[in-house]
Amino acid sequence: MTETILAIDAGTTGVTSIIFDADLAPLARASQEFSQGFPRPGWVEHEAHDILRAVDETVAQVIGQSKAMPRAIGITNQRETVFAVERAGGRALAPGIVWQDRRTSDRCAVLKAEGLQAEVSSRTGLVLDPYFSASKIEWMLANTAGLSERAAAGEVGFCTVDTLVIQHLCGGGVFATDHTNAARTMLYNLDKRAWDPWLCDLFGVSATWLPEVRPSAGDFGEANIGGVKVPILGVAGDQQAALFGQGCWDEGSFKNTYGTGCFLLLNTGKRRVDSAGGLLTTLAVARDGSPCYALEGSVFAGGLIIQWLRDNLGLIDDAAQSEALARSVDDSGGVYLVPAFAGLGAPYWDADARAALLGMTRGTGPGHIARAALEGIAFQSAEIVELLRAETGLAISSLRVDGGAAANDFLMQCQADLAALTISRGGNVEATARGAAALAGLGVGLWSDPSEARAFHDQTQLFEPGLAEQERRQQLEAWRQAVARVRTT
Repeated sequence: MTETILAIDAGTTGVTSIIFDADLAPLARASQEFSQGFPRPGWVEHEAHDILRAVDETVAQVIGQSKAMPRAIGITNQRETVFAVERAGGRALAPGIVWQDRRTSDRCAVLKAEGLQAEVSSRTGLVLDPYFSASKIEWMLANTAGLSERAAAGEVGFCTVDTLVIQHLCGGGVFATDHTNAARTMLYNLDKRAWDPWLCDLFGVSATWLPEVRPSAGDFGEANIGGVKVPILGVAGDQQAALFGQGCWDEGSFKNTYGTGCFLLLNTGKRRVDSAGGLLTTLAVARDGSPCYALEGSVFAGGLIIQWLRDNLGLIDDAAQSEALARSVDDSGGVYLVPAFAGLGAPYWDADARAALLGMTRGTGPGHIARAALEGIAFQSAEIVELLRAETGLAISSLRVDGGAAANDFLMQCQADLAALTISRGGNVEATARGAAALAGLGVGLWSDPSEARAFHDQTQLFEPGLAEQERRQQLEAWRQAVARVRTT
């Protein structure tokens, strides 16, 4: 039988499990969405049992399809989302607070007003924003009955989704995370590679309540898959997994993932680069599986804009129809969609901004709105590319892309035009799961270098920029003026 790797991608809106062969070609795939909780405006929650049920069912499906037990498992996950769990067994004690959640905006604003941003950034590479896990944990402790007391008694831990899944698969015996997920909590010191006592004290968290941090290509215990023990040997947050899965192992390599949000990561190797313009410094994974640094531009609304067109407005029946609807008009007719549904991420970090559809006239129709929606995704990412050019001095002439929305040809051409670079799209846009599988493959010894897997040498489709520079800059300026209409800071 072909040696295989199981990758579990526990994302924001669903779980995807994929069986890969030793060349990282997908053999079997199963996906299942789970419900999103919106109990109050600006709040977003997930139930742990919904995520774990989707894990169990998709894993069972792909094992059944492939008729082979994998050599190892790689896990990748939505980052920053945090759960309070019982240390014995891993049962979640409350709904998880999702990365998109804005309930701690006021607390982050207070910390900024106290002048703590510089110190927090120097330790974490992050900005004071409700996006990250620390203020969510602080909120849970203050607002969940009995939680603080149980945590003090050593009965409760706080973890991101990777740890939740690991505990579940291993029967509660392992409470561990990796560097890339730890780096997104705002409790982890990037340079010391350890939970930071000053940060833990700031948010009222004991480091003993947090998972053990292990290498991304490390040992995370044995999962029980249908009565068979399979080692978990690769773990990374979804964006760092996608960076690895795109073959961006060396300094200067660059990717954008078009998932629920859009996340542009630039591998800066062993060199930590700090941004003055709203980018994040974070940890990624080097070629050998060890931690390295990266710069990240985090855009909160990407593919979720297309979901909004489908689920909230009813303009399309499925995501694929967005392209044809956008192409049904010659341009957006002056319409701009600023998708600040959960505030604005990089480079603005405005938690209180809200989405707006601007420039409509009596003649505005569904095609104009769909086109403005896709252009809104591209505009946001183009701003990050411009900032990366300014802060690194790099020309940045090409970009590797992945994620569900990357399959949209109109969006990819629009991105090439607005960012003035060549878009390189592989045949398999699920680089996130491939990255998790590649890490597990390193861990189990399928290769000594991930480039040995043939999937990293597949042909790519290129989208070349075709917009005159003056026109491009005019369009970017018009976009910035639209963004200014929704900003609160």
